[in-house]
Amino acid sequence: MIEYLKTARKTPSSDQEDTRIVVGEILHEIEANGEEKVRYYAETLDGWTGAIVMTPDTIEKATAQLSQQAKDDIQFAHERIRRFAEAQLASLSEFETELSPGLVAGQRLVPVQTAGCYIPGGRYAHIASALMSVTTAKVAGVKNVIVCSPTRGSDGIHTSILYAASLAGADTILALGGVQGVAALAFGLFTGHPADILVGPGNRFVAEAKQILYGRVGIDLFAGPTEIAIIADEKADPDLVASDLAGQAEHGPDSPAWLITTSRELAEAVIARIPDCISRLQEPNRSAAESAWQDYGEVVLVDSREAAVAQSDRYAPEHLEVHAQALDWWLENLSNYGSLFLGEETTVTYGDKASGPNHILPTKGAARYTGGLSVAKFIKTVTWQRMTREANRDVGAVSARISRAEGMEGHALSGDDRLKKYFPEETFNLSGH
Repeated sequence: MIEYLKTARKTPSSDQEDTRIVVGEILHEIEANGEEKVRYYAETLDGWTGAIVMTPDTIEKATAQLSQQAKDDIQFAHERIRRFAEAQLASLSEFETELSPGLVAGQRLVPVQTAGCYIPGGRYAHIASALMSVTTAKVAGVKNVIVCSPTRGSDGIHTSILYAASLAGADTILALGGVQGVAALAFGLFTGHPADILVGPGNRFVAEAKQILYGRVGIDLFAGPTEIAIIADEKADPDLVASDLAGQAEHGPDSPAWLITTSRELAEAVIARIPDCISRLQEPNRSAAESAWQDYGEVVLVDSREAAVAQSDRYAPEHLEVHAQALDWWLENLSNYGSLFLGEETTVTYGDKASGPNHILPTKGAARYTGGLSVAKFIKTVTWQRMTREANRDVGAVSARISRAEGMEGHALSGDDRLKKYFPEETFNLSGH
């Protein structure tokens, strides 16, 4: 049994403006005209006429403006993000194995050469995003990590973002935002190092630019508005549930917030508390959260925890909190989510800022088939093989026969020629099936 006590007016795919033409034109102009066009858009769109490449002196001056508490907090978050990324790296492995006598194959883990990290800095200064993307790339072994972040009028990049990106190991920081920032990363402008992969969140223009460039460069994922889902039972604290839903809704007016619960009493209590939680926010966050809850908020009453799992997996939320008993059961049975937060003691806020696992996560149902940003995103898993001449006896003949069965005579002849060279006195059955 599933009952919707509050139904969303819209879905995460609603109200998507067609930005592809605009973004495509900007990318084309920048590719054709290079750095000159980037500077034009930086001035026209962001009012920035200063230096594009941040010098060590600029970063040092920015660091001097930060309080010791601010630096300590950024270092605290960086340490946990780095340690989690290092554990991810340790979980990956290279290997080699003998598949049959004389046929040895294996895999290598090779980091990409250049990563472009986009750090949002418009309405919010995404300090944590700088740490999440740059730290993870550096732990993966990426040689060139290039950051771009929007300027704030004549003030340039937010000082905390500069410090965080530098602390995390960024090799170059560009004072650029929007499509022009993504283009500079992808085309290697101002650095001479075109990105092999583009990572990091951003607005719809940034997301569209990454999507257009996908294939030419790799990307972390197709990002949409931030999402939260909470599974709660009758023992959950409605104040904390409401607080967490409202807290994520402040991301923007199109951020879905979903509650799945086995308790009608809990559901009604949360619905009643949401307005007060939102009222604690200052503008423009308050209006954003109000719109998000009104248009995208959803409350679903289910009759079992199995039904809760099924509903959650249909949402495939970016962030999933579980405020319920028997947490190990939920960990074992839930499948589709970007990142999972077990128990009321943790919250999406901790994951977003400082606890360690990466906060750059799949949205709009993409958690059905992918996870978030990780060390593995910056590493190519490549394979290799070698064979003895004797191993050609079986593999060569089988490959030639399969090739002919497929109608690919050229492939078959590659096997034939080796068998003829290595075993000139033998006769093989090389006809197709």
